[in-house]
Amino acid sequence: MNVRASIGLLLALGTIACRPGDTPAPQEPAMALLAQPAHFPAQPAVPYNPTTLAGVVLGRMLFYDASLSGNNRVSCATCHHPDKAFADGVALGSGGVSGRALHRNSPALINLAWDTGGFFWDGGATNLESQIIGPLSHPDEMSRNVATLAGELSTKDAYVRHFRAAFPDDRESPVSTQNVLKALAQYMRTLASAGAPYDQVVLGRATQSALEQQGMAVFDAKCASCHTRQTHLFTDSGFHNNGLDDTYPADDERIAMGRFRITEKPDDLGKFKTPTLRNLAYTAPYMHDGRFQTLEQVLDHYANGIRPSATLDPALRTLRLTGDERTALLVFLNSLNDQAFTQNPLFKP
Repeated sequence: MNVRASIGLLLALGTIACRPGDTPAPQEPAMALLAQPAHFPAQPAVPYNPTTLAGVVLGRMLFYDASLSGNNRVSCATCHHPDKAFADGVALGSGGVSGRALHRNSPALINLAWDTGGFFWDGGATNLESQIIGPLSHPDEMSRNVATLAGELSTKDAYVRHFRAAFPDDRESPVSTQNVLKALAQYMRTLASAGAPYDQVVLGRATQSALEQQGMAVFDAKCASCHTRQTHLFTDSGFHNNGLDDTYPADDERIAMGRFRITEKPDDLGKFKTPTLRNLAYTAPYMHDGRFQTLEQVLDHYANGIRPSATLDPALRTLRLTGDERTALLVFLNSLNDQAFTQNPLFKP
């Protein structure tokens, strides 16, 4: 992220904020959105869409703007609520333009800037920019004719000014569908969750309880092969078959086939994206289809409900959890809940 350039844009935007009727320019506190957690890995570079303060502020405006949808009633935030760690709290959402239930659970939006493995539950999008076009245009989600989007936004003076500030190199046509996707992606890459009790321990500002330590040991031994703790992201950004099913029907656009739906490789049958385990208190229900309402049900599955199949992850073939291990593990998982993330005022317009 080019912070020096962002500061320059901030000063430039400050000069337009004084005109009556203008949308307020981004203020100094918004600079905090560009900060990176000290204990996280370096963010992967995005040379085709470097993050700037002006781009993030524009993306934030767009994220909450229902006029991006076909009926002017559905925004990105309709299915991605900040207070739910940008999930929606239901198994299969029906808040889109059509009112029909979706076939997959709306994933939380957490630490996406570090995700290099692909997006959607099946990895059908290789980057955030291409991922956004899916819900934006899907008839059961925002149902937007993207061919008319830039023209509509170009009629709004506030948006024109923000697009010019965010994409100064596009002098002739800064308001474009491509730049809508870029701005939204820039904003979504700032949704960093790194303020949980666990993080305070990592940073040396707190100590774990004995039960949290025990739970972390269980986690490292039995969960971390997919939900990587060394990076503090609690996901390997990969795809795994975690034994939810042993048959994979081809109906509903082959949703149940998981990663196979994209790659058509037999080894990918029934594999789904590994979600982060951060903020689980806010992101229920769980799994790609929202079948589990509670963490206790999730652990019941791993303890007793795994269904063997040819592509089942090897780490799960012999997994066992005792009652004491489950108790400790739940305590540790609760230490990954970041209340400040769900209440961060800078994430909202």
